[in-house]
Amino acid sequence: MPSNIDGVILKEAVINGSNNLLNNRKKVDDMNVFPVPDGDTGTNMSMTISAAAREVLSQNDSSVSKVADLIALASLRGARGNSGVILSQLFRGFAKGLGGKDSVDIPELAAAFKSAADTAYKAVMKPTEGTILTVARVAAEYAVEIAEEESDMIAFCEKVLEKAKEALDATPQMLPVLKQAGVVDAGGMGLVVILEGAIASLKGEKIEAAKTQAEDSQVKKAASVDTANIKFTYCTEFIINKHSLNYSVAPFKAAIESVGDSMLVIEDEDIVKVHIHTNRPGFVLEQAVKIGDLSDIKIDNMKIQHNETIAAEHDVGPAKKYGFIAVASGEGLEQIFKDIGVDYVVRGGQSMNPSTEDILDAVERVNAQSIFVLPNNKNIILAAEQAAKLSDKNLIVIPTKTIPQGISAVLAFDETQEPDVNVNEMKNAISYIKTGQVTFAARDSEMDGLKIKAKDIMGITENKITVLGKNSEKVALEVVKNLIDDDSAVVTLFYGSDVKEKEAESVAKELKKIYKNCDILMHYGGQPLYYYIISVE
Repeated sequence: MPSNIDGVILKEAVINGSNNLLNNRKKVDDMNVFPVPDGDTGTNMSMTISAAAREVLSQNDSSVSKVADLIALASLRGARGNSGVILSQLFRGFAKGLGGKDSVDIPELAAAFKSAADTAYKAVMKPTEGTILTVARVAAEYAVEIAEEESDMIAFCEKVLEKAKEALDATPQMLPVLKQAGVVDAGGMGLVVILEGAIASLKGEKIEAAKTQAEDSQVKKAASVDTANIKFTYCTEFIINKHSLNYSVAPFKAAIESVGDSMLVIEDEDIVKVHIHTNRPGFVLEQAVKIGDLSDIKIDNMKIQHNETIAAEHDVGPAKKYGFIAVASGEGLEQIFKDIGVDYVVRGGQSMNPSTEDILDAVERVNAQSIFVLPNNKNIILAAEQAAKLSDKNLIVIPTKTIPQGISAVLAFDETQEPDVNVNEMKNAISYIKTGQVTFAARDSEMDGLKIKAKDIMGITENKITVLGKNSEKVALEVVKNLIDDDSAVVTLFYGSDVKEKEAESVAKELKKIYKNCDILMHYGGQPLYYYIISVE
């Protein structure tokens, strides 16, 4: 029974928590309010913490602060979806609270919990109660409240866990949409599942991850990496303890960015955390000592250890003023974005949210002074914004929530204008776009007075389920009817991978009969799960 938490114990706790969430991620996914087939909160959180677990798997450092720093850095880059980004910020705050400590007692652990919750709240522009934030805050405040009176570490952690469960059970009373759907907050549930796994570890209970077919393919993929394609051999990580709080790290970043990739430089009060893949670790360290004293230096030869892989060399083309990155899923949609001038398309969206690192990797492929990022999904915006904070390039996130908004934003771009003018024009353009979607219900549910049965065809109008039916073509016609008004001029159908071209043509033909004053356009999107994505402008 541990009286203190050190790095070895924290490592095992995080791995156990990660495995517990991995095994229960479908249960968490099913807590998503919308009964759409891509409810992915559990999956996103699992992939985020799995990135952290993989990072510490081969570590045996006894310092709790060093292990926490590794967890924070890995989860920042591996964060997927809004819930994953918030989880990564919880880890970041937790690491901040453990700074400089080899092990922590109960009051110190409670303070780290509080630091985690405070950091996550600050990272979200408009925090919403009744979410993972609430569960983290309530549990952390209770931890601080009882810390001085508790002497048993496991008993303390179990009490904090029970408080987190109470907060989770109360989330439907804070968010009417949860109460209406008959679920608790999915992100909060994911956090509770992680805590359950972590505390089980403290008791000596090891949770094994149940392998899935997808995971097996990932293992095979990792095992088949050709080390000859590794461009930068040494994974170099360390902490700079700054000589002066007023010292700018910009010259340091400028000096080392040309000698490596996967660079991450995070400035946090009086320290700077550095991660870079390079062939010149000595040069990087020489530049770092100009800022301050170095500690926690870790240099791994990736060709020997096979711990990490990087993308093969690619031609990013000549430098230019502007570049575009868009997120999309479906070969048709990817091609449409490329045809209108997008430099790189990150595969993902409704069926899979890309990580912060996926976006950062895409940034390395675009050689431009300013790069606009189009998330095209509300659940990817936070990850894109996190990438913008971590990147050295001028990354500008246009908060597009749908594919039609993303297309409209690119079309509104003017290469002759300055970045701030373009931002205003693109944001203005997306405000005129109305989006509809047609998909199927993944489970029974009840929303807005609609009793939804699994496999019902659902029509979604501006993020609200408005139509139920058994035929995707008929539902698509109803969705257009709900979106269109007297000012509408163009209706565009993007049909998915499960729709035949003749079926889409039939819908377009019917729309032309009904709305004679509108231009009716049809394109193959190839998107999975969603029969139609509909744009009205």
